[in-house]
Amino acid sequence: MAATGQIEMLGNRLEFDYAEGVTGYVLVLTRLITGYWFLHAGVGKYLAAEPFNAGGWLVNATGGAPGPVHAFLVWAGQTPWMLEFTNFMIPLGETLIGLALIVGAGVRLAAFGGAFLMTFFYLGNAAWGHGYVNGDLFGLMMFVIVGTLAAGRILGLDAYIEDTEFVQQRPKLKYLLG
Repeated sequence: MAATGQIEMLGNRLEFDYAEGVTGYVLVLTRLITGYWFLHAGVGKYLAAEPFNAGGWLVNATGGAPGPVHAFLVWAGQTPWMLEFTNFMIPLGETLIGLALIVGAGVRLAAFGGAFLMTFFYLGNAAWGHGYVNGDLFGLMMFVIVGTLAAGRILGLDAYIEDTEFVQQRPKLKYLLG
């Protein structure tokens, strides 16, 4: 399946194939780098000498977060079952999201998951001493770009998955693929 987009400019609708040429290669490279970044982060947490523990970050490093976000993150860090869930889900989520992006399968779903995590990292880290633009915001934008432009359709498994009879009979699944 070709990766196409539509844009309306000055009352004219244009359709373009961004899988062709440099744009497609840049998009694949963006997907692969973002996937490697998250895969490395997730696997690194599993291989670390000390078990991953988000408790300190959740309770202590969220001073600049907006009020309700700060309250939620502190609650999550102080509630044993929520902290255990967070300590399990962050490395697992990072690993699975990274793998999905690298192979190009379920890219939109993975990108949504990555954007969800990056939103909490951005709001929770609140490293805004030099302004609101930081690495967490850039990571969030990478997931938005990869998911919006359906980067899994270019040199990814999503192109093949979308051609299966199962997906053809359930076209709404294409919103999770791409």
